[in-house]
Amino acid sequence: MKENIKAHDNVLSLIGNTPLIKLNKITESLQGNFYAKVEAFNPGHSTKDRIALYIIEEAEKQGILSPGDTIIETTSGNTGFSLAMVSIIKGYNCILAVSSKSSKDKIDMLRTLGAKVYVCPAHVSADDERSYYNVAKRLHEETKGSIYINQYFNQLNVDAHYKSTGPEIWEQTNGQITHLIACSGTGGTISGAAKYLKEKNPNIRILGVDAFGSVLKKYHETREFDADEIYPYRIEGLGKNLIPTATDFDAIDHFMKVTDEESAHTTREIVKKEGLFVGYTSGAVMQAIKQYAEQGEFDANSNVIAIFPDHGSRYMSKVFSDDWMNEQGFFDSINAEEVQKVEFIK
Repeated sequence: MKENIKAHDNVLSLIGNTPLIKLNKITESLQGNFYAKVEAFNPGHSTKDRIALYIIEEAEKQGILSPGDTIIETTSGNTGFSLAMVSIIKGYNCILAVSSKSSKDKIDMLRTLGAKVYVCPAHVSADDERSYYNVAKRLHEETKGSIYINQYFNQLNVDAHYKSTGPEIWEQTNGQITHLIACSGTGGTISGAAKYLKEKNPNIRILGVDAFGSVLKKYHETREFDADEIYPYRIEGLGKNLIPTATDFDAIDHFMKVTDEESAHTTREIVKKEGLFVGYTSGAVMQAIKQYAEQGEFDANSNVIAIFPDHGSRYMSKVFSDDWMNEQGFFDSINAEEVQKVEFIK
C-alpha cells in the first residue's frame, strides 16, 4: 500500500501561520526583545492574502459570488495580488484599480496573474472621479455579476485579522507580547490583531505607524480630518488621505510618523543585517521602532512584535534600486559606500 502523498490541494491552504522571527543585529542597541511577524511567508507574499481569502469565502457563504463572477478592488498592489491569486483558484475574474504610486513590479505582477488593471493618479483627492476609490466603484456599477471588496470600509477586513493574525501572535509569544507595532493603511491588520490581543491582555500597547502626508495620526489624536495634512509621499501601503472605517482608532494607543527617506534606508538595513528581504512598509515599521525606542517606549522586559507586511521583490524598481534612491535624493545624506557597485568581468 502506497503512503499518502503529503501535499496541499492548492496555494490557499498555505495562507496564515506565518513565522515569528527574532530581530538581532538591527535592534542590538535597543532595550527589549524584538520579533518580526514576517507576512512575506504567505503564498502571495503579503498579509493581504488573509483578507482576500476570508472576504471572498464570506461572500461565497452568503451566496453573492458564483464561479465566473468578477471581483473588483482598490489596491496599492498587495491586496490586488492576493485577490487575483484567490480568483485564479476559485474561478473568478479580477479587475483592479491601482494607485500610480504602486511600483511597476507590483503592476506587472497583477497583469501576469490575469487581472485587468486600471492605473489611477495617486495624488488626487479621494472624491476625485479619477481616484482609485471612485474608479473601482464605477467599474463595479458597470460590471454585471461583480462584487466590490472595498477593503477600506469593510468590517471583514478587520475580522480576518481578529480571527487569524491576533491569535497567531498570542500563541507564538505564549501570551508574553507587550507591544504590537504595525503600519496602518486600511487599518485592518492593526485593528483586527489589536482587538484580539487587547481582549487577552488590555495592557498590551498597540503602536501604529503613519506617513508624513497622511491624515491618520492627527485624526487619531483629535478625531478631526485635516486636509492640510495631505501631501504626496512615496511609501506604499500605509497612511491615507481619507479616514477608513476599517481602522479602529480606539484600539490603537499611539501613532508615529516616519519619513520616506529614513524608511527607505531602514528597509535596506533590515536586509543587510537580518537577511530578511522585506518591503518598504517593513522598513517603515522598523524605523518607527527606532523612534519609539528613542522616546523610551520599551524597557528590558518588553516583547515587541512588529508586523512586516510584504516581500522585498515588490520594490525592486523602487527602494532596492540605486537609481530610484538617487532620483529621490535619498543618497545625498549618507556615505556613498552604501551604493554597491556591480563589476562586470570581461
